[in-house]
Amino acid sequence: MLKAFRDAFRIPDLQRKIIFSLLLLAVYRLGNAIPTPGVNSEALASSSGNNSLLGLIGLISGGNLAQFSIFALGVLPYITASIVIQLLTTSIPMLEKLSKEGEEGRKKINSYTRYAAIILGTVQATIFSIFVTRDAGNIAPGWDPGVFTILIMVLTQVAGIAFTMWIGERITEVGLGNGISLIIMAGIIARYPAEISATAQLFRSGNLTILPLLGFLLVVLLTIAGIVYIYQAERRVPVQYARKQVGGKSYGGQATFLPIKVNQAGVIPVIFASAMLIIPNLLQSATATSAPAVSTFIQRYLAAGTTWYTVLEVLLIVGFTYLYNSVQFDPKRIAEQLREAGGFIPGVRPGAATAEFLGKISTRISLWGAIFLALLTVIPQIVQRLTGVTTFQFSGTGLLIIVGVALETLRQLESQLTVRRYDGFISKGRIRGRLQE
Repeated sequence: MLKAFRDAFRIPDLQRKIIFSLLLLAVYRLGNAIPTPGVNSEALASSSGNNSLLGLIGLISGGNLAQFSIFALGVLPYITASIVIQLLTTSIPMLEKLSKEGEEGRKKINSYTRYAAIILGTVQATIFSIFVTRDAGNIAPGWDPGVFTILIMVLTQVAGIAFTMWIGERITEVGLGNGISLIIMAGIIARYPAEISATAQLFRSGNLTILPLLGFLLVVLLTIAGIVYIYQAERRVPVQYARKQVGGKSYGGQATFLPIKVNQAGVIPVIFASAMLIIPNLLQSATATSAPAVSTFIQRYLAAGTTWYTVLEVLLIVGFTYLYNSVQFDPKRIAEQLREAGGFIPGVRPGAATAEFLGKISTRISLWGAIFLALLTVIPQIVQRLTGVTTFQFSGTGLLIIVGVALETLRQLESQLTVRRYDGFISKGRIRGRLQE
């Protein structure tokens, strides 16, 4: 990795791309330190624990909602809108047609995604603004918790969402890597220095011994290694294309493979599951005075960290993994495309038999992907309880995002170096990408 960046900085064009991306990420992080007008950020941060609404959403988005900064929602509306548009593409004929029109269709779908993100962001900003203004202590001196203050907060958040999307798109177009993914990764990594410092302070004060700390670090390293392994793991289904005779010349006939990734869904099932589990917390807050028995039941059995909460989270992750994979990977469509292109799987008849064969493979792989995501969610909770390292928010989802974005950025850097004839780096590198298949 260090060698890749060293080689890249020797090329002026790549050097400009990297510096440009880092500068825009710095602008984004600077915006996270600017509080929204009318908000008492210190009071809000002290009341926003991990079991509160702001704390849970902050962990999901990878951003910083604790202080309700101008970029508090960040790319969360855009991510949600992208997932919804992606799911609708397979069910709405107009969107499906646009997805097959190449670059122009992709641009139109991106425009619809941005509009949906602004609309969704406006709704989310209104909900959070009302939530913040319910407590008079969260309001800055000189501001009244009325409609005008809520309107200012909503407008600020919507402007922040639009500016964050612009930063992400500029990084993707001009810089290096996927801008939205890099923004999410930057939001997660930004919390680490303070958490590492708090863990070190816990160790120096004698509240944490060396053995639990070493065990915690070992599990983190093993988790990262497992993520790298599973992230690049795939089932390669062999595909043979029939040879065609055109005008005395022979075309086709080559053998290739159809890659099916073990973790096709990424972190999306975890995000969906976490979003669904926010509902009990909302009900607990809403019924605290009107129905104390219901509020107590939810707090006892469905609060974050309880056994039933963890079981329900695992079941939701497994269910959403199968749901998302069934939408993204359509065996019938792939079998039809193979038949139209003259391709077939050796030993399997084209058409319905191929679709059934691919469906069985996808189902088995989805199970292992779901187990992997469930372990990434459960293991950090167990490790923190056993080691007592509660100052560091060990999140398997966060590590999955960081590792995935890092690998994809390195692959893009590899392709840029290959174009500029840096063959030596590729031949010696250990990151397995499409260029090395």
